[in-house]
Amino acid sequence: MGARTRLVNFLRFCFRAKPRPYCNAYSAYQGSHMHLVPEQGIILDLASGHNPFPKATILSDRFLEITAHRREELVRDKRPFLLLDVHHLPFKDKTIDYIYCSHVLEHVDDPEQACAELVRVGKAGYIETPTLMKDALFGWAKSLNHKWYTVQFNNGLVFFEYDERRQQGVRTTTWQRQILSPYYHPNQDLFYPNQDIFNSILEWQDRFDVKVYRLTR
Repeated sequence: MGARTRLVNFLRFCFRAKPRPYCNAYSAYQGSHMHLVPEQGIILDLASGHNPFPKATILSDRFLEITAHRREELVRDKRPFLLLDVHHLPFKDKTIDYIYCSHVLEHVDDPEQACAELVRVGKAGYIETPTLMKDALFGWAKSLNHKWYTVQFNNGLVFFEYDERRQQGVRTTTWQRQILSPYYHPNQDLFYPNQDIFNSILEWQDRFDVKVYRLTR
């Protein structure tokens, strides 16, 4: 075997496609941030969509059809399912033991109203929304109709209304293709182990603080 052939074989070995070593699912990391999920009780998955929370006892969504918010078919099983609007939840005060609210609040029209409803009906819950950094790198805030980016601070969330430029993000799909590829890319080592940096994560009990900054019109 000549030197050139050995070099070609070596390069093929080094750069061969390897499968992505990370699971692209919320369940891969969210459990480490949840400490208040009851063993029994009413657990509401608010906007369960195509990936319902396994521990939920009630599933819900605002839409049955595919929308800009959800691009995959709604998943329903034997658990009760409700059509709900987070701005107006049809429950009495403090009747839900735990509310799972993952990647919902970035879409709402009125963050104060939506969060007030969570606190009114829920005893505790889990909230997750994408940060500006995540939305910007993936470049999908506009196509997914994200209206807000958030910062988690102490026992609260700060909402910032998107302006057009920030909503556009980096204006390339390079990062998105690298991260979501079924094959390994070194940037996946930056993203998947650091979900608490790329998302605002808040587990709350009884209440949480909310501050909203809107664009001047």
